[in-house]
Amino acid sequence: MISLTELQRRIDSGDLSADKAIAQSMQAIDAHEKAIGAFVCRGENPRAANKGPLRGIAVGVKDIIDTAELPTEMGSPIYRGFRPRADAAVVMMLKQAGATIVGKTTTTAFAANDPTATLNPRNPAHTPGGSSSGSAAAVAAGMIPLALGTQTGGSVIRPASFCGVAAIKPSYRLLPTVGVKCFSWTLDTVGLFAAGVQDLAQGLSAMTNRPEFLPADAVKAPRIGLVTQEFAGAPEAAGAEALRIAAAAAERAGASVRALKLPEIVAEAWRIQPTIQEFEAHQAFAWEYRENYDAMPPKLRGRLDESVGLTPAAYDEARAIAIEARAALAETFRELDVLLTLSAPGAAPKGLASTGDPRFNRLWTLMGVPCVNIPAYVADGGLPVGVQVIAGFGDDARALAAAHFVEEALRS
Repeated sequence: MISLTELQRRIDSGDLSADKAIAQSMQAIDAHEKAIGAFVCRGENPRAANKGPLRGIAVGVKDIIDTAELPTEMGSPIYRGFRPRADAAVVMMLKQAGATIVGKTTTTAFAANDPTATLNPRNPAHTPGGSSSGSAAAVAAGMIPLALGTQTGGSVIRPASFCGVAAIKPSYRLLPTVGVKCFSWTLDTVGLFAAGVQDLAQGLSAMTNRPEFLPADAVKAPRIGLVTQEFAGAPEAAGAEALRIAAAAAERAGASVRALKLPEIVAEAWRIQPTIQEFEAHQAFAWEYRENYDAMPPKLRGRLDESVGLTPAAYDEARAIAIEARAALAETFRELDVLLTLSAPGAAPKGLASTGDPRFNRLWTLMGVPCVNIPAYVADGGLPVGVQVIAGFGDDARALAAAHFVEEALRS
């Protein structure tokens, strides 16, 4: 994979020009794209910016995020050839930091669960995950150092786990969703993929102009709560092993690690999450569902068919539970720095018919807290399995610092 941090160091020192860095990414895309299928479209002769902390950094943008210079087709024939007039706010944040948008990455249709044809670079017989499949695969294959994705249930953390890359789903609305196709306005969150945690921190810091995200020279050993999310069901053996390995490595490195049972209201929030997601999806996709029913992706259309009877009263009750659960979760961080939990049930499932199960992700998206995936274990077939480090709402700097600590502990 391409390290964003190393590229920045070489560009800043004069060892590599920004244009040459972009050219290297384009060459890598030429070399691997045919085998992986991570991109929907690519820019013509992209050039590096002449200033900004992300100059020379080639970025892929998930194809539900608007770009003025490239089509935004959302994985659906309904929007084939659609050209937005303006860039999404998050795309402009990248450009203002000097990044170069080199292409649009594949997405499941409308960021739901109808799979793409993108292959997992670690093992092409297994899914790369969804819905940000192209972004995760492009970084994992060493094509680009940074990519944008989105998460409504588990669509940043899960494909990162399956493809063996670092990723962050930041705190809710740290990155704006203006110009991003909405699925659920309570849940949708823009996230980043990169080779390592330090690369994520550099990218997020540059985009948001927040230097506090940058890693410190010495990272304090965190106080970690180990969460198994028993209410979400048992993980597969590979998922359990990844969590065991990460917890043991962190403890050896000096972190305090203790098992934590989440409050019952938090478990209840996990159970009601689909009510919020599907109720809002009916409004977000009202035009497509009514005017283009037959062209809707079949799995998403089926989900909407099944949830057509959801009532405002059920939605309001679910939102009230979520608010109470967020307050209860915030209390757990009074004596802990971060939580450590599963990124996925296990390794990427075989075949491309499914993008995997988001049951270990959806609670944290609903809670709005920052989550960072770290590769922790390699299962049979060369399939990576990640774990996620989670901090309190708005404490993205702490999440990144603790994730960097765990990442370094896993390497030692």
